[in-house]
Amino acid sequence: MPKHKRQKGDSKAQHPRNAPYNKQGKASKAAPAKQLAPTIPFSPADDRILLVGEGDLSFAKSIVEHHGCYDVTATCFDSPEVLFEKYKPQADEHVKYLEDEGQTVLFNVDATKLNAHKKLSSSGRFDRILFNFPHVGGKSKDVNRQVRFNQELLVKFFGAAAPLLADDGTIIVTLFDGEPYTLWNVRDLARHSDLEVQRTFKFQAEAYPGYSHARTLGNIEGGGGWKGEDRDAKSYVFQKKGKQVEAASKQRVGKKRNKDNFSDSDED
Repeated sequence: MPKHKRQKGDSKAQHPRNAPYNKQGKASKAAPAKQLAPTIPFSPADDRILLVGEGDLSFAKSIVEHHGCYDVTATCFDSPEVLFEKYKPQADEHVKYLEDEGQTVLFNVDATKLNAHKKLSSSGRFDRILFNFPHVGGKSKDVNRQVRFNQELLVKFFGAAAPLLADDGTIIVTLFDGEPYTLWNVRDLARHSDLEVQRTFKFQAEAYPGYSHARTLGNIEGGGGWKGEDRDAKSYVFQKKGKQVEAASKQRVGKKRNKDNFSDSDED
């Protein structure tokens, strides 16, 4: 399997009336806003990574091509025929790239039955399991029913993913900010599988060059005016219960080193 080369807070602009002044009494230019460094929740050189519910596989391609991940298994719910038709032509191109790079792409994989999948259950445990923007699709226009359907999806996903997770591994679920996604109460759903939140952070799509949010229904003719990668989103990092004390100890030891990486995390 080929290895890739290892690659090792917004502030509001000041109004001229409130800007600092120099000795000549003229308004000084405000310092440019400092961009928060994106949080990357995996170690490309060390982690076995499982991607669940991939759409057009642009995220999988990005973490291999631009982050140097070399042990990636990307799974899709659709069959190859359905996937390539829904996300034409990019899905076919992305699959070919991943397979040429020695990565694994699996089709017809149900996120709620991961532990029952023969190849996944027999390939060893994963250090990171990522499920980006899970959604059941347009099963109902009723908000309450949609919330319930997606909660059921996530409860079953956590239950199926936990047995595949390494003891010190993490599950990362990324959702859009705001309703109806906050109504899902993803933190509570994970508790059914003895998982707890380690931390959260802002998901920054620009950290993954070439990535584009793929809608469940497939490509929109003409591209459409809605782009998921432009919306605010949050990633929730879950770990097995009992690992919180261990993680806190490590964080104290590496506090100075990790300051920039974790400055956007929260525990709300």
